[in-house]
Amino acid sequence: MRNREKRKSLKIRALKIVLAIVLICVLFIAGYVIYMQLQYYRIEDHTELDIKNNSDQTLKTGETYTAVTCNIGFGAYGPDYSFFMDTGEMSDGTKTAGEYGKAVSRESVEKNTEEAIETLAQMNADFMLLQEVDEDSDRSYHVDQREAVENAFPEYGGIFANNFHSAYLLYPFTDPHGAVQAGLLNLSRYKVAEAERRSYPVDNSFIIKFTDLDRCFSVMRLPVEGKKELVLINSHMSAYDKGGVIRARQLELLNAVMEQEYKSGNYVIVGGDFNHALGEEAAEGFPSQQKFPEWVSVLTQEELSDGISIVRAENELKVPTCRGADISYTKGVNFTTVVDGFLVSDNVKASAENIDTDFSFSDHNPVRLRFELAE
Repeated sequence: MRNREKRKSLKIRALKIVLAIVLICVLFIAGYVIYMQLQYYRIEDHTELDIKNNSDQTLKTGETYTAVTCNIGFGAYGPDYSFFMDTGEMSDGTKTAGEYGKAVSRESVEKNTEEAIETLAQMNADFMLLQEVDEDSDRSYHVDQREAVENAFPEYGGIFANNFHSAYLLYPFTDPHGAVQAGLLNLSRYKVAEAERRSYPVDNSFIIKFTDLDRCFSVMRLPVEGKKELVLINSHMSAYDKGGVIRARQLELLNAVMEQEYKSGNYVIVGGDFNHALGEEAAEGFPSQQKFPEWVSVLTQEELSDGISIVRAENELKVPTCRGADISYTKGVNFTTVVDGFLVSDNVKASAENIDTDFSFSDHNPVRLRFELAE
Protein backbone atom coordinates (compact mmCIF):
# COMPACT_ATOMS: atom_id res chain seq x y z
CA MET A 1 0.00 0.00 0.00
CA ARG A 2 2.77 2.40 0.93
CA ASN A 3 4.62 1.70 -2.35
CA ARG A 4 1.43 2.37 -4.32
CA GLU A 5 0.89 5.67 -2.51
CA LYS A 6 4.55 6.56 -3.03
CA ARG A 7 4.29 5.89 -6.79
CA LYS A 8 1.10 7.96 -6.95
CA SER A 9 2.81 10.80 -5.11
CA LEU A 10 5.76 10.66 -7.51
CA LYS A 11 3.40 10.76 -10.49
CA ILE A 12 1.59 13.78 -9.08
CA ARG A 13 4.91 15.50 -8.41
CA ALA A 14 6.15 14.74 -11.94
CA LEU A 15 2.88 16.04 -13.38
CA LYS A 16 3.23 19.25 -11.38
CA ILE A 17 6.78 19.69 -12.66
CA VAL A 18 5.66 19.18 -16.25
CA LEU A 19 2.76 21.62 -15.81
CA ALA A 20 5.11 24.15 -14.23
CA ILE A 21 7.54 23.84 -17.15
CA VAL A 22 4.67 24.24 -19.64
CA LEU A 23 3.40 27.30 -17.76
CA ILE A 24 6.87 28.84 -17.68
CA CYS A 25 7.21 28.25 -21.45
CA VAL A 26 3.81 29.78 -22.14
CA LEU A 27 4.58 32.80 -19.98
CA PHE A 28 7.99 33.19 -21.63
CA ILE A 29 6.51 33.04 -25.13
CA ALA A 30 3.72 35.46 -24.22
CA GLY A 31 6.20 37.82 -22.59
CA TYR A 32 8.53 37.64 -25.58
CA VAL A 33 5.70 38.39 -28.03
CA ILE A 34 4.67 41.39 -25.90
CA TYR A 35 8.31 42.54 -25.79
CA MET A 36 8.62 42.31 -29.59
CA GLN A 37 5.32 44.12 -30.10
CA LEU A 38 6.28 46.94 -27.73
CA GLN A 39 9.65 47.34 -29.46
CA TYR A 40 8.21 47.34 -32.98
CA TYR A 41 7.84 50.59 -34.90
CA ARG A 42 8.22 51.96 -38.41
CA ILE A 43 10.30 55.01 -39.23
CA GLU A 44 8.12 57.86 -40.49
CA ASP A 45 7.98 58.44 -44.25
CA HIS A 46 9.69 61.56 -45.67
CA THR A 47 12.25 61.59 -42.86
CA GLU A 48 15.08 64.07 -43.49
CA LEU A 49 18.53 62.48 -43.56
CA ASP A 50 21.71 64.03 -42.23
CA ILE A 51 24.52 64.78 -44.68
CA LYS A 52 28.00 64.35 -43.16
CA ASN A 53 31.11 65.94 -44.64
CA ASN A 54 29.19 67.37 -47.59
CA SER A 55 31.21 68.36 -50.67
CA ASP A 56 30.99 71.73 -52.41
CA GLN A 57 31.62 70.28 -55.90
CA THR A 58 28.71 70.60 -58.32
CA LEU A 59 27.80 68.21 -61.14
CA LYS A 60 27.99 69.33 -64.77
CA THR A 61 26.32 68.15 -67.93
CA GLY A 62 28.38 66.43 -70.61
CA GLU A 63 30.92 64.94 -68.18
CA THR A 64 31.34 61.26 -67.31
CA TYR A 65 30.74 60.11 -63.73
CA THR A 66 30.71 56.70 -62.06
CA ALA A 67 28.50 55.11 -59.43
CA VAL A 68 28.58 51.70 -57.81
CA THR A 69 25.90 49.75 -55.97
CA CYS A 70 26.85 46.93 -53.61
CA ASN A 71 24.99 44.88 -51.01
CA ILE A 72 27.72 43.96 -48.50
CA GLY A 73 25.51 41.46 -46.65
CA PHE A 74 26.39 42.71 -43.12
CA GLY A 75 29.83 41.17 -43.52
CA ALA A 76 28.55 37.63 -43.06
CA TYR A 77 28.44 36.11 -46.52
CA GLY A 78 31.76 34.50 -47.24
CA PRO A 79 31.58 31.60 -49.73
CA ASP A 80 30.94 29.04 -46.97
CA TYR A 81 28.02 30.98 -45.48
CA SER A 82 24.32 30.12 -45.75
CA PHE A 83 21.46 32.11 -44.18
CA PHE A 84 18.59 30.59 -42.18
CA MET A 85 15.81 32.47 -44.02
CA ASP A 86 16.96 31.26 -47.45
CA THR A 87 15.45 28.06 -48.83
CA GLY A 88 15.73 26.32 -52.18
CA GLU A 89 15.58 23.06 -54.05
CA MET A 90 18.20 21.10 -55.94
CA SER A 91 17.49 19.85 -59.45
CA ASP A 92 16.86 16.34 -58.07
CA GLY A 93 14.18 17.66 -55.70
CA THR A 94 16.28 17.80 -52.54
CA LYS A 95 15.11 20.66 -50.32
CA THR A 96 17.75 23.04 -49.01
CA ALA A 97 17.80 25.60 -46.19
CA GLY A 98 20.44 27.96 -44.83
CA GLU A 99 22.19 27.28 -41.55
CA TYR A 100 23.23 30.47 -39.78
CA GLY A 101 21.32 33.27 -38.08
CA LYS A 102 24.31 35.54 -37.67
CA ALA A 103 27.83 35.74 -39.05
CA VAL A 104 30.17 32.86 -38.25
CA SER A 105 32.51 35.05 -36.19
CA ARG A 106 33.59 38.63 -35.55
CA GLU A 107 36.79 37.89 -37.47
CA SER A 108 34.82 36.86 -40.56
CA VAL A 109 32.79 40.09 -40.41
CA GLU A 110 35.94 42.18 -40.17
CA LYS A 111 37.58 40.26 -43.03
CA ASN A 112 34.56 40.51 -45.35
CA THR A 113 34.02 44.19 -44.53
CA GLU A 114 37.66 44.97 -45.27
CA GLU A 115 37.48 43.08 -48.56
CA ALA A 116 34.34 45.02 -49.51
CA ILE A 117 36.15 48.29 -48.76
CA GLU A 118 39.16 47.22 -50.84
CA THR A 119 36.90 46.31 -53.77
CA LEU A 120 35.11 49.66 -53.58
CA ALA A 121 38.40 51.54 -53.37
CA GLN A 122 39.64 49.85 -56.56
CA MET A 123 36.56 51.07 -58.45
CA ASN A 124 37.15 54.67 -57.35
CA ALA A 125 33.53 55.66 -58.05
CA ASP A 126 32.08 59.14 -57.59
CA PHE A 127 29.04 57.68 -55.81
CA MET A 128 28.61 54.53 -53.71
CA LEU A 129 25.18 53.12 -52.91
CA LEU A 130 25.54 50.37 -50.30
CA GLN A 131 22.97 48.07 -48.68
CA GLU A 132 22.97 45.88 -45.53
CA VAL A 133 25.50 48.03 -43.68
CA ASP A 134 25.38 47.30 -39.95
CA GLU A 135 25.95 49.90 -37.24
CA ASP A 136 25.37 47.96 -34.03
CA SER A 137 24.03 44.45 -34.48
CA ASP A 138 24.31 41.09 -32.76
CA ARG A 139 24.35 39.35 -36.14
CA SER A 140 27.64 41.08 -37.06
CA TYR A 141 29.17 40.97 -33.57
CA HIS A 142 28.69 44.73 -33.20
CA VAL A 143 31.26 45.57 -35.87
CA ASP A 144 30.39 49.13 -36.93
CA GLN A 145 30.53 48.74 -40.71
CA ARG A 146 29.16 52.21 -41.32
CA GLU A 147 32.04 53.75 -39.39
CA ALA A 148 34.58 51.48 -41.09
CA VAL A 149 33.39 52.43 -44.58
CA GLU A 150 33.11 56.15 -43.84
CA ASN A 151 36.58 56.18 -42.29
CA ALA A 152 37.99 54.41 -45.34
CA PHE A 153 36.63 57.15 -47.64
CA PRO A 154 37.08 60.43 -45.73
CA GLU A 155 36.88 62.53 -48.90
CA TYR A 156 33.25 61.52 -49.49
CA GLY A 157 30.08 62.95 -48.02
CA GLY A 158 28.03 60.33 -46.15
CA ILE A 159 24.27 59.77 -45.82
CA PHE A 160 22.78 56.88 -43.85
CA ALA A 161 19.18 55.64 -43.90
CA ASN A 162 18.19 53.04 -41.32
CA ASN A 163 16.11 50.21 -42.78
CA PHE A 164 16.47 47.49 -40.16
CA HIS A 165 15.93 48.18 -36.48
CA SER A 166 14.77 45.20 -34.49
CA ALA A 167 14.56 44.03 -30.93
CA TYR A 168 16.35 40.78 -30.06
CA LEU A 169 15.19 38.13 -32.55
CA LEU A 170 15.40 34.83 -30.69
CA TYR A 171 15.52 32.82 -33.91
CA PRO A 172 16.84 30.49 -35.16
CA PHE A 173 17.07 29.00 -31.69
CA THR A 174 20.46 27.41 -32.40
CA ASP A 175 21.99 30.69 -33.65
CA PRO A 176 19.74 33.70 -32.87
CA HIS A 177 19.81 36.66 -35.27
CA GLY A 178 19.67 39.01 -32.30
CA ALA A 179 19.07 42.77 -32.24
CA VAL A 180 19.89 44.74 -35.39
CA GLN A 181 20.60 48.33 -36.40
CA ALA A 182 21.46 48.54 -40.11
CA GLY A 183 20.71 50.46 -43.26
CA LEU A 184 21.63 52.04 -46.58
CA LEU A 185 24.89 53.97 -46.75
CA ASN A 186 25.44 56.53 -49.51
CA LEU A 187 28.80 58.13 -50.27
CA SER A 188 29.18 61.10 -52.64
CA ARG A 189 32.07 63.17 -53.97
CA TYR A 190 29.60 65.85 -55.03
CA LYS A 191 27.34 68.25 -53.18
CA VAL A 192 24.02 66.83 -51.96
CA ALA A 193 21.53 69.65 -51.44
CA GLU A 194 19.12 67.54 -49.40
CA ALA A 195 18.27 63.92 -48.67
CA GLU A 196 15.24 62.11 -47.33
CA ARG A 197 14.18 58.61 -46.42
CA ARG A 198 11.08 57.21 -48.15
CA SER A 199 9.30 54.27 -46.54
CA TYR A 200 8.33 51.33 -48.73
CA PRO A 201 5.15 49.34 -48.08
CA VAL A 202 6.02 46.20 -46.10
CA ASP A 203 4.31 43.01 -44.96
CA ASN A 204 2.67 43.82 -41.63
CA SER A 205 1.47 40.29 -40.87
CA PHE A 206 2.09 39.25 -37.26
CA ILE A 207 5.32 37.26 -37.54
CA ILE A 208 6.82 38.64 -40.76
CA LYS A 209 6.86 42.24 -39.55
CA PHE A 210 9.33 41.27 -36.81
CA THR A 211 11.74 39.46 -39.13
CA ASP A 212 11.64 41.62 -42.28
CA LEU A 213 13.31 44.99 -42.69
CA ASP A 214 11.79 48.45 -42.38
CA ARG A 215 12.22 48.69 -46.15
CA CYS A 216 13.00 52.08 -47.63
CA PHE A 217 14.82 54.03 -50.29
CA SER A 218 16.95 57.13 -49.82
CA VAL A 219 16.43 60.08 -52.15
CA MET A 220 19.32 62.49 -52.63
CA ARG A 221 19.12 65.76 -54.57
CA LEU A 222 22.35 66.92 -56.18
CA PRO A 223 22.55 70.32 -57.90
CA VAL A 224 23.57 70.30 -61.57
CA GLU A 225 24.90 73.39 -63.31
CA GLY A 226 21.98 74.81 -65.27
CA LYS A 227 19.45 74.70 -62.40
CA LYS A 228 18.47 71.04 -62.81
CA GLU A 229 18.98 68.33 -60.19
CA LEU A 230 20.22 64.77 -60.22
CA VAL A 231 17.83 62.71 -58.10
CA LEU A 232 19.99 59.82 -56.92
CA ILE A 233 18.16 56.97 -55.18
CA ASN A 234 19.47 53.99 -53.19
CA SER A 235 16.82 51.25 -53.02
CA HIS A 236 16.54 47.90 -51.23
CA MET A 237 13.28 46.09 -51.93
CA SER A 238 11.79 43.14 -50.06
CA ALA A 239 13.29 39.69 -50.50
CA TYR A 240 11.11 37.16 -48.67
CA ASP A 241 7.91 37.95 -50.52
CA LYS A 242 6.31 34.90 -52.11
CA GLY A 243 4.58 35.87 -55.32
CA GLY A 244 6.11 39.37 -55.25
CA VAL A 245 2.94 41.01 -53.85
CA ILE A 246 4.75 43.46 -51.56
CA ARG A 247 7.43 44.16 -54.17
CA ALA A 248 4.71 45.14 -56.65
CA ARG A 249 3.46 47.77 -54.19
CA GLN A 250 7.01 48.95 -53.59
CA LEU A 251 7.62 49.28 -57.33
CA GLU A 252 4.42 51.31 -57.65
CA LEU A 253 5.76 53.85 -55.14
CA LEU A 254 9.21 53.96 -56.72
CA ASN A 255 7.67 54.42 -60.17
CA ALA A 256 5.59 57.34 -58.91
CA VAL A 257 8.67 59.09 -57.51
CA MET A 258 10.76 58.48 -60.65
CA GLU A 259 7.97 59.67 -62.94
CA GLN A 260 7.37 62.86 -60.96
CA GLU A 261 11.06 63.77 -60.92
CA TYR A 262 11.58 63.03 -64.61
CA LYS A 263 8.53 65.05 -65.63
CA SER A 264 9.89 67.91 -63.53
CA GLY A 265 12.94 67.95 -65.80
CA ASN A 266 15.37 66.32 -63.37
CA TYR A 267 17.85 63.53 -64.01
CA VAL A 268 16.98 60.27 -62.23
CA ILE A 269 19.28 57.41 -61.28
CA VAL A 270 18.16 54.53 -59.03
CA GLY A 271 20.72 51.99 -57.85
CA GLY A 272 20.43 49.16 -55.43
CA ASP A 273 19.34 45.64 -54.62
CA PHE A 274 15.96 45.31 -56.31
CA ASN A 275 15.37 41.69 -55.27
CA HIS A 276 13.91 41.33 -58.76
CA ALA A 277 15.77 39.73 -61.62
CA LEU A 278 16.47 42.66 -63.94
CA GLY A 279 14.92 41.33 -67.13
CA GLU A 280 13.69 37.91 -68.22
CA GLU A 281 17.00 36.91 -69.81
CA ALA A 282 18.94 37.56 -66.62
CA ALA A 283 16.39 35.70 -64.50
CA GLU A 284 17.55 32.27 -65.65
CA GLY A 285 20.66 33.18 -67.60
CA PHE A 286 23.20 31.20 -65.54
CA PRO A 287 23.80 27.45 -65.18
CA SER A 288 23.12 25.90 -61.78
CA GLN A 289 22.12 22.65 -60.11
CA GLN A 290 19.12 24.26 -58.42
CA LYS A 291 15.56 24.93 -59.47
CA PHE A 292 14.26 28.45 -60.05
CA PRO A 293 13.49 29.73 -56.51
CA GLU A 294 10.27 31.25 -55.20
CA TRP A 295 12.01 34.39 -53.95
CA VAL A 296 12.85 35.63 -57.45
CA SER A 297 10.44 38.03 -59.14
CA VAL A 298 11.24 39.45 -62.58
CA LEU A 299 11.31 43.19 -63.32
CA THR A 300 10.65 43.99 -66.97
CA GLN A 301 11.03 47.24 -68.87
CA GLU A 302 7.25 47.33 -69.40
CA GLU A 303 6.68 47.66 -65.65
CA LEU A 304 8.62 50.92 -65.37
CA SER A 305 7.19 54.40 -65.76
CA ASP A 306 7.65 56.24 -69.05
CA GLY A 307 11.11 57.69 -69.54
CA ILE A 308 12.80 55.22 -67.13
CA SER A 309 14.93 52.30 -68.32
CA ILE A 310 16.84 49.35 -66.89
CA VAL A 311 20.55 49.71 -67.61
CA ARG A 312 21.39 46.24 -68.87
CA ALA A 313 25.00 45.46 -67.93
CA GLU A 314 27.25 44.76 -70.89
CA ASN A 315 28.26 41.47 -69.25
CA GLU A 316 24.90 40.69 -67.62
CA LEU A 317 24.81 37.07 -68.87
CA LYS A 318 28.44 36.45 -67.92
CA VAL A 319 28.55 37.78 -64.35
CA PRO A 320 25.59 37.33 -61.96
CA THR A 321 25.10 39.73 -59.07
CA CYS A 322 23.35 37.50 -56.52
CA ARG A 323 23.66 33.90 -55.36
CA GLY A 324 21.21 31.73 -53.49
CA ALA A 325 22.28 31.62 -49.84
CA ASP A 326 20.41 28.44 -48.92
CA ILE A 327 23.70 26.54 -49.40
CA SER A 328 27.35 27.56 -49.31
CA TYR A 329 28.68 28.84 -52.61
CA THR A 330 30.07 26.65 -55.36
CA LYS A 331 30.19 28.16 -58.83
CA GLY A 332 27.77 26.40 -61.16
CA VAL A 333 25.87 24.78 -58.28
CA ASN A 334 24.02 27.67 -56.58
CA PHE A 335 21.21 29.46 -58.35
CA THR A 336 22.51 32.84 -59.47
CA THR A 337 20.87 35.80 -61.18
CA VAL A 338 21.06 39.60 -61.60
CA VAL A 339 19.08 41.58 -59.01
CA ASP A 340 21.49 44.48 -58.48
CA GLY A 341 21.91 47.36 -60.86
CA PHE A 342 20.56 50.70 -62.02
CA LEU A 343 17.53 52.40 -63.52
CA VAL A 344 17.99 55.75 -65.28
CA SER A 345 15.84 58.41 -66.92
CA ASP A 346 16.10 59.02 -70.66
CA ASN A 347 18.10 62.21 -70.14
CA VAL A 348 20.96 60.14 -68.65
CA LYS A 349 23.35 58.34 -70.99
CA ALA A 350 24.59 55.25 -69.12
CA SER A 351 26.34 51.89 -69.34
CA ALA A 352 26.85 49.28 -66.64
CA GLU A 353 29.21 46.47 -65.74
CA ASN A 354 28.73 43.66 -63.22
CA ILE A 355 31.94 43.28 -61.20
CA ASP A 356 33.01 39.66 -60.71
CA THR A 357 34.22 39.04 -57.13
CA ASP A 358 33.04 35.40 -57.28
CA PHE A 359 30.96 36.22 -54.18
CA SER A 360 34.08 36.31 -52.03
CA PHE A 361 32.78 38.76 -49.36
CA SER A 362 29.03 38.91 -49.94
CA ASP A 363 26.18 37.02 -51.57
CA HIS A 364 26.08 39.94 -54.05
CA ASN A 365 28.51 41.27 -56.63
CA PRO A 366 28.89 45.05 -57.13
CA VAL A 367 27.62 46.83 -60.24
CA ARG A 368 29.38 49.86 -61.70
CA LEU A 369 27.57 52.56 -63.69
CA ARG A 370 29.19 55.08 -66.02
CA PHE A 371 26.87 57.95 -66.82
CA GLU A 372 26.60 61.36 -68.42
CA LEU A 373 23.92 63.97 -67.81
CA ALA A 374 22.53 65.24 -71.13
CA GLU A 375 22.51 68.98 -71.77
